[in-house]
Amino acid sequence: MFIDIRTSLFAIYLFLAGDSSALSNWSYADNPSIAILIVLFSLLVVVYLMNLLIGLLNNAIEEDNNRVSYLIQKAEILAEIELFYLLPHQRRWQEWFPEVIHYYADADKTRIEIERLIKEGEWDNREFIKMQEKLLEELQIKHNPIDNKVILEKLSALEKLEKLEKIDEKLEKLDKLEKLEKSYCENLDKLKKLDEIEKLLKEIQAK
Repeated sequence: MFIDIRTSLFAIYLFLAGDSSALSNWSYADNPSIAILIVLFSLLVVVYLMNLLIGLLNNAIEEDNNRVSYLIQKAEILAEIELFYLLPHQRRWQEWFPEVIHYYADADKTRIEIERLIKEGEWDNREFIKMQEKLLEELQIKHNPIDNKVILEKLSALEKLEKLEKIDEKLEKLDKLEKLEKSYCENLDKLKKLDEIEKLLKEIQAK
């Protein structure tokens, strides 16, 4: 395979994949240099380059995380400035604080996010109802809050919890009644014993 440049490149690709059949024509005992080259190739290409690729990916991820933390810190500083370091007339400037902010949102990503919220039961939050209806119409998403399975499951779970709470309350009341009955019976026994003692005392005094 090493006669032609194309087959030699393919042999190197196979060697990267773990297939060393291209070197089967040479014995390692008679050609120790081939064994040394194989070891060096595995160390340099497989180990070193793969670790280098992993390091580059880690650096890219850290840069993204640094970007996110930078934006969060920037938002916190701006919020602090708006709250504590602006004069009243500056807070009324329309250029700085407009009543309406327009922004661009991708339709496909918005549709995916809305469908996810509907599946998880977080879409029907009773806020911005008209805006939600317009979004559903524009994105052509069919949604009936009455037939939402997640909401129905939550309602059934709430009903079960309410029933369990009522059962617990009834059990507590029964326990209290049982305790009252026991105390009442004990008091009756004590009264009977007191009556018997009084009768005995009267008999003793009569004698």
